Amino acid sequence: EGVKTETENEHIDLKVSGQDGSVVQFRIKRHTPLSKLMKAYCCRQGLSMRYIMFLFDGQPIKEADTPAQLEMEHQDTIEVYQQQTGGGC
Repeated sequence: EGVKTETENEHIDLKVSGQDGSVVQFRIKRHTPLSKLMKAYCCRQGLSMRYIMFLFDGQPIKEADTPAQLEMEHQDTIEVYQQQTGGGC
C-alpha cells in the first residue's frame, strides 16, 4: 500500500501557470532538463522563449535545471512571466 513503482516515481506532473490565468499540465521525467517543458509550453502558447521567464518558488528556472535538482513535487506549479521590453512613459 502506498508503494510506487520505479516508473511512477520517474515521472512528475507539473502545472505551468501563465499570466492570463491559463494552466497547462505537463508530465516530465524527474531528470529531464526543464528546457524540454519550456520549449513545449512556448510552442503550445505561441510564445518566444527569449521573452518568457519561468519561475519556481519565486526563483528563475534555467534550461539545464531538472525537476529533481529543484526538488519539485507532483502537481507543483511553474509560473510564466513575459519579460517587459522597451521603455515606459
